[in-house]
Amino acid sequence: MCRFLRLDFSRVGGLLPLSLDTREVGRVTIVRCHGRIVAGTESESLRAHVTWLLRDRRSIVLHLGEVGFIDSSGLGTMVRVLASTRQAHGDLKLCNVPDFVRKVLEMSRLTSVFDSHESEEKAVAAFYRPEARAETPLPAGRSVLCLDSNADVLAYLRELLRRAGYDVQSSSRVSDALLLMRVAHFDLLLAGPGMTASPASPPAFQAACAKLPVIELGSEFSTSHAGEAGAGLLETIQARLKA
Repeated sequence: MCRFLRLDFSRVGGLLPLSLDTREVGRVTIVRCHGRIVAGTESESLRAHVTWLLRDRRSIVLHLGEVGFIDSSGLGTMVRVLASTRQAHGDLKLCNVPDFVRKVLEMSRLTSVFDSHESEEKAVAAFYRPEARAETPLPAGRSVLCLDSNADVLAYLRELLRRAGYDVQSSSRVSDALLLMRVAHFDLLLAGPGMTASPASPPAFQAACAKLPVIELGSEFSTSHAGEAGAGLLETIQARLKA
């Protein structure tokens, strides 16, 4: 009796279709690429995704650590994405570049075209250097880091504080907030309920929090009257920074 085994090559090794996982780390947007970057749907999706990000973001990192294969068209897409980002007065960097991708860049003589870094932290840090391209002129106001798991709350806080003259950066993850604390200076940490006191918070994050003023949002902030909650928060921030 013969038995046949059917293999689904679309899900084997480097032949995984491209998926993109995006998150914001302060002023930087990290796009984690998983699968292959090749001609067709994959290249088109990467180009369309970066174009969508460029509506309001200018500092982009492509994390390539989980890319299994890249063809000539895919490499061309990366070049076009880099050009589009710089035409929008931004910049794009690579991180966690696999050895085979690095060799492709070397063979194609493109290593000098892309700014590559060995980790996300180093790529993000590169955007915070004084000589780095900035997506917008840096505000002269005090710098506030907002940390909350609620993306809607973060969007509100960014808009509220920027209109009040603060330099605002945000993160929804403790690990990313810690990364930002390592590469940039902040005058104040504004944290969602339980974010700083969580037993799961790493000691390094707790130590960093001990070095700057911290304001914790109450659990009722997200459901309070937006105008009243915002006005009260601005008063609290101003008083804390003066103190």
